[in-house]
Amino acid sequence: MIDPSLIIVWFRQDLRLADNPALHSACSDQKTILPVYILDDENAGAHGMGGASRVWLHHALEDLNKNLGGKLWLAKGDPKKIILDLAKQTGARRVYWNRCYEYWRIRRDRKIKEELVDYNIEGRSFNGSLLWEPWNIKKFDGTPYKVFTPYYRKGCLSSDPPRTPLPTPKNIECYKPKNGLSVFDLDLLPKRQGYWTERIVKPWDISEKGAHKRLKVFLEEGLQDYKDGRNFPAKENVSRLSPYLHFGQISPHTAWHEAQARAAAPGYEHGADCFMSELGWREFSYSMLYHFPSLPWENLQPRFNSFPWVSQQSKKLEAWKRGQTGYPIVDAAMRELWQTGYMHNRCRMIVGSFLVKHLLTHWHRGAEWFWDCLFDADLANNSASWQWIAGCGADAAPYFRIFNPVTQGEKFDPDGEYVRTYVPELQNLPDKYLHKPWEAPQDVLDQADITLGQTYPNPIVDHKAARDKALKAFEQTKKTD
Repeated sequence: MIDPSLIIVWFRQDLRLADNPALHSACSDQKTILPVYILDDENAGAHGMGGASRVWLHHALEDLNKNLGGKLWLAKGDPKKIILDLAKQTGARRVYWNRCYEYWRIRRDRKIKEELVDYNIEGRSFNGSLLWEPWNIKKFDGTPYKVFTPYYRKGCLSSDPPRTPLPTPKNIECYKPKNGLSVFDLDLLPKRQGYWTERIVKPWDISEKGAHKRLKVFLEEGLQDYKDGRNFPAKENVSRLSPYLHFGQISPHTAWHEAQARAAAPGYEHGADCFMSELGWREFSYSMLYHFPSLPWENLQPRFNSFPWVSQQSKKLEAWKRGQTGYPIVDAAMRELWQTGYMHNRCRMIVGSFLVKHLLTHWHRGAEWFWDCLFDADLANNSASWQWIAGCGADAAPYFRIFNPVTQGEKFDPDGEYVRTYVPELQNLPDKYLHKPWEAPQDVLDQADITLGQTYPNPIVDHKAARDKALKAFEQTKKTD
């Protein structure tokens, strides 16, 4: 088929039909589109998708293909070559896509646009992933914000409000060349079938409809008490929208406007405002990544370059990864991550603090593990969040703020529901000792069928000693101020 009026719509992190500016514009401009997804591991380099993200992507592409009537054209390789070859093959003179903001994608997309122009092909990009473009939210002096509250309150909320979500185009007409791949040809699923191809996806409906259903349930059942309830991992007050937002199965504009509409109902104002500010944190992370492309590997505060991280600590790092630290709230969170591809936000802070401050392990190691295990592994959010908890990022938590994993567990999982879900070997331990089993008398341990060091580990570090050591290490960074 040679058709100069055909428009190639290049899907990326916008795997949806509703509120998709590139798709909407293409369908408005022309009757027939060529929907394309290209798995690009070549340009991604060290930031190619981790294992859990690839599993989610597999199911998300299956859903998108189904929603497009089986007409999604798939390929893997360098998009610069693939898109140009596809345009030559079909005669398409226009290519539309929604922007991504990772530095490697910006560099790649710029080259693609330039090459398309050389062949008299129009490349048009749209904003389908952020409420505010990062280059539009700056301080009066033109520099980027480095503190969240003024960024959000003075920058975002004083700017133009997020646009109204676009409807799903009606009667999408697609053309699909015959030389594409199948979703399975992309090799996104682990070679060894089992855990991550079956069990990890069971709690999720990985589809565009699933994303909208998840938002609806959250707005109806979780939003009202979100401000306080979001700190308790056993409660259903968090949205769990992060994987859907990352892969673009729902847009932040849809989440923003529906939360804003719900804020008018009695009792929902505070919860909606808090949830919308969390969407603002997502924007802030992307702004930081855009303005500081080295965010994934370079401390934003240079004084942390001299921090004395412990280099040889493989056994303790492995215990942290597997949820075998001897601190129940930490272990529950790490096991939730492994079993579901997700971790509650309060718990992300707890386990992050434990890794960098109790174990004095570089935040890079935590970011790498999250990158491989999280469904919502997002370069901007992952990098900014780990720098925040390590104390070396923008608007970061002070390094001397060291979470006590016992008191965190007692405060935010007082009935032990979360710990007992993911650390079942402790399920018979009374609440009094659940978050500090090493303090339980021997007869209590015996009655609960627990043998410390065998059925459940002793703590791999002592909290007080680890805290003192972390504070001494932090003192060394002050010498470089």
